[in-house]
Amino acid sequence: MRQKLVSMEEAISHIKDGMTVHIGGFLACGTPESIITALVEKGVKDLTIVANDTGYVDRGIGRLVVNNQVKKVIASHIGTNAETGRRMQSGEMEVELVPQGTLAERIRAAGYGLGGILTPTGLGTIVQEGKQIINVDGKDYLLEKPIKADVALLFGSKVDELGNVICEKTTKNFNPLMATAADLVIVESGCCHCRGDGAIRLCQHVWLRCQVGVCLQGTGRGAVRVDEWDLCQCRGP
Repeated sequence: MRQKLVSMEEAISHIKDGMTVHIGGFLACGTPESIITALVEKGVKDLTIVANDTGYVDRGIGRLVVNNQVKKVIASHIGTNAETGRRMQSGEMEVELVPQGTLAERIRAAGYGLGGILTPTGLGTIVQEGKQIINVDGKDYLLEKPIKADVALLFGSKVDELGNVICEKTTKNFNPLMATAADLVIVESGCCHCRGDGAIRLCQHVWLRCQVGVCLQGTGRGAVRVDEWDLCQCRGP
């Protein structure tokens, strides 16, 4: 079995200039702060960041924005980071604002191998600009295309050597969803069961164990397997 516990140096070596990167978290809760610190130090640039938000100027994804490492942001909220707004207004950085539920479903569509989703959210607003409208049974919908990343940077409250990840409470947010929708997944652990050293987990096929029901099962505790085809299957408790 491929070694999944790797050094921070090896983990971030896979992140290159110009990549599209999913970053988990919600206002820096459940965001892999140590990985972001390493990226700031490395200076990787021209990134397209896909996330719920851009955190704060001194915490979360915002540190990458402030350090001029981000070319484009795809997010649902930027209001807590004044630098993101400034760069958007000045044209220094492209910002695509996506309704939060739509953002989640576009990521999910990528993980499930779908060609997109249909939603009425955003019809008649700037969200609609440049997008295809599809009529189903007399009702209009926007076609929202999937968002897949080269790399997903995630946070797990606990991990083990087999690639199991526990996302506790609100740290879950976008983390499990993004794990299904990237070519490579890197998870920063808050606590490593096997070694207790805050190890970084690197794997192309990651196992997620979540506190609440996930994917197909919907209730109780379950494990989600992300296989080489980026499909989710519940494996039971």
